[in-house]
Amino acid sequence: MKEALSRDVDAAVRVLRTGGLVAFPTETVYGLGADACNPAAVRRIFEVKGRPPDHPLIVHFARLDNLDHWTRNVPDAAWRLAERFWPGPLTLILMRRNAPLEVTGGQETVGVRMPDHPLALALLEAFGGGVAAPSANRFGRVSPTRARHVRKELKGKVDMILDGGPCRVGVESTILCLAGSRPRLLRPGSIPLSALQEVLGEEISEPGNGDAIRAPGMLPSHYAPETPLEVWPLEHLKRRGEELARSGVKAAAILIEPPPSAVREGPNLTPFPMPVRPADYAQRLYAVLHLLDLSGFDVLLAQSPPDTEPWRAVNDRLRRASRGR
Repeated sequence: MKEALSRDVDAAVRVLRTGGLVAFPTETVYGLGADACNPAAVRRIFEVKGRPPDHPLIVHFARLDNLDHWTRNVPDAAWRLAERFWPGPLTLILMRRNAPLEVTGGQETVGVRMPDHPLALALLEAFGGGVAAPSANRFGRVSPTRARHVRKELKGKVDMILDGGPCRVGVESTILCLAGSRPRLLRPGSIPLSALQEVLGEEISEPGNGDAIRAPGMLPSHYAPETPLEVWPLEHLKRRGEELARSGVKAAAILIEPPPSAVREGPNLTPFPMPVRPADYAQRLYAVLHLLDLSGFDVLLAQSPPDTEPWRAVNDRLRRASRGR
């Protein structure tokens, strides 16, 4: 098995070095990678995904000392966060040094991270450079957390897919901007805000509509399934589900492990229970959306999770996936 994986990694490195695209697993979601120093290969990522060219990518690498190569004027705060959370699901936005403008969406800042997945790290170590990668799906759609999601989404447009099994975290990395006067959260992820603030020793600003720096996952509509998704508190969801069922609309209700009587199954309404723990829910969310998208439903209804810090990333993804519905 190790020999087969080593051969796969070697083949993936050859693809990257010749300007090709490799889908690879991380602990968050599967990424669609290209040599970050090859502008033509990076532009192909945007073509394959249908991604706007001003929407920046994240540079992934395997060693902490790569931080100085890709960024400049690195503050002490960045080193402290990297030493604490890398490898891991944290992306830092810093001033760019060697990242081409094709990677940064034309900005003077760049997002960088070191993923926490053995296959991703083996690929990055063997490649020896930075790999620019967004999620390996069509732009705006549900991110892939299985290799089969990549195959379904990109339909042979990728030169190679490294299959590393299900992603452990299941939602995209936390993005923290350190390129301004104070730290700013641009995208919530699995790392709690309190843990970041503890390392920094200062308060982190919340994301806002007026953020001047663009980063992945900041658009109002993102991570969306093909099937319309609506998010409701449980009591409203029950009424909405009954209303749709009476009108003949086939709906699935994504529920947080409710009692059996919370939503009754019927010919046009199918309850779909999810874990009650936020981390477990996040790990399954995209896989479930992929599954339900292929199951012939007209509408997906999701129970809104609690408005608490542990559920922040899930709430963010559901809000964007539902386009605010």
